[in-house]
Amino acid sequence: MPSFNAALAAGAVAGMTVDVVLFPLDTVKTRLQSKEGFRAAGGFRGIYSGLSSAAIGSAPGAAAFFSVYELLKKKLGSSSISTGKNDALIHMMAASGGEVTACLIRVPTEVVKQRMQTGQYNSVSTALTSIVQSDGVRGLYRGFAMTVFREIPFCCVQFPLFEYMKKSWALRKGSAPEPWEAGLCGSVAGGFAAAVTTPLDVVKTRIMLSAKSLAGEREYNSIPGSFRKIVAEEGFGALFKGIGPRVTWISIGGAVFLGSYEFVIKMVK
Repeated sequence: MPSFNAALAAGAVAGMTVDVVLFPLDTVKTRLQSKEGFRAAGGFRGIYSGLSSAAIGSAPGAAAFFSVYELLKKKLGSSSISTGKNDALIHMMAASGGEVTACLIRVPTEVVKQRMQTGQYNSVSTALTSIVQSDGVRGLYRGFAMTVFREIPFCCVQFPLFEYMKKSWALRKGSAPEPWEAGLCGSVAGGFAAAVTTPLDVVKTRIMLSAKSLAGEREYNSIPGSFRKIVAEEGFGALFKGIGPRVTWISIGGAVFLGSYEFVIKMVK
C-alpha cells in the first residue's frame, strides 16, 4: 500500500502526463459533442485551445483523487466490510470518494477548458472574468453534479476492473505486475469504462457549454431535461457522439495514467 505522499506525487505526475500529451483528442471529443457540431466548434483549428486550463487542474486534481483513493482503500480494507470477497465494492467506494474530491478541483478548470476548446473564449483570464461576472463563482461549478454523476459510474467500472486485472496478472506471473503491464490493464479498463459512460459525458459537455440566452435561460440545465432534449432533437445516437476519440483518449490515457502512476509508486516506495 503506497504512502499518502507517494500517492500524491504519483497522481500528480500521472495526471499532468495524460492531460498534456493527449489534449488534442480531448478537444476533438469536446467539439464532436457540442451542440453546434465539430466544424462549427472549431474543427481541427486551435486544437490546443484550453490546454493551459487543463494543465492548471490536472496535477492537483489527479493528486487529490489518488491520495483519497489510496486512503479510503486502506481504511475500508481494514474495516468490518472487508471480507476478502468484496474487494470490488471497496475499490468502487474508494474510487467514488476520490472522484468527488477531485471534482472540487477539476470542474472549474474543465468549464474553462471546454469553453476555450469550442471558441467561446481565447484565454483563461477572459473566461474566468466572464463566467464569474455572468454567474458568480457558482458558474465555475456549472455541471458539477453531472460530472460527479458521470465519474462515479466510470470509476466504479474502471477501478474494480483495473485492480482485478492486476491481481489476475500477478497470480499468473507469480509477482507484482511491472508498470507497463499495469498500464495495459489500465488501458483495457479505461477504454471499456469510457465506452459505457459516453452518454453521461455528452450530457456533461452540453451542460458545461450551455450559455445564458437573452432571456436569462440555458438550453441545457437539469440532468434529466438535458437527456430528454438531446434524444428528442437529435436521436438516441447523439448520446454517443465523440465515443471514438473518448475511448481512444481514455484507453491511451489509462495506460499512461495508471502505468506512470504505478511507476512513480514503485520509485518512491
